[in-house]
Amino acid sequence: MLTLSHFAESFIGVFNEGGKTFVSFVTGILPTLIVLLTAVYAVIEIVGEKRVHNLARFAGRYALTRYTLLPVLSMFFLTNPMAYTFGVFIDEKHKPAFYDSAVSFCHPITGLFPHGNSSELFVWLGVAHGLTRLHLPLGPLAVRYFLAGLVVILMRGIVTERITMFFARRQGVSF
Repeated sequence: MLTLSHFAESFIGVFNEGGKTFVSFVTGILPTLIVLLTAVYAVIEIVGEKRVHNLARFAGRYALTRYTLLPVLSMFFLTNPMAYTFGVFIDEKHKPAFYDSAVSFCHPITGLFPHGNSSELFVWLGVAHGLTRLHLPLGPLAVRYFLAGLVVILMRGIVTERITMFFARRQGVSF
């Protein structure tokens, strides 16, 4: 029979386990993320913000780079949710598709560059924990996630661009 004291111990036990997990993040991944973010901001300062913006403008010119290179650059340099501001470098008619591509790349970038979207880190760490328990390397899976993500964001960008154009024509909107 479940007593009130047993229920109370079980209830607080859930939070104790959560606290242990939190401490493991504070001593494990958080310092790495802070150093990685600092390094990315240092690279931006060294290279120059204007050069990064010029690269973003170039990447926004063509569909192939607009839906692959631009979302990767935006997630790497600005991280989520600031990454979507790179949409300022592209035409209005391409912004919905760019957003779709960028938001779809939030998870695939996490395995290689955890600073890109730290909120997705919990998903990646869950997968990584399973592989680690099986004594499998994480690198190949992280690269595969990244490459599969590139294919997916390109497809999503092109499809969303066409859907946007279809509805714009239907509504009489011209860009």
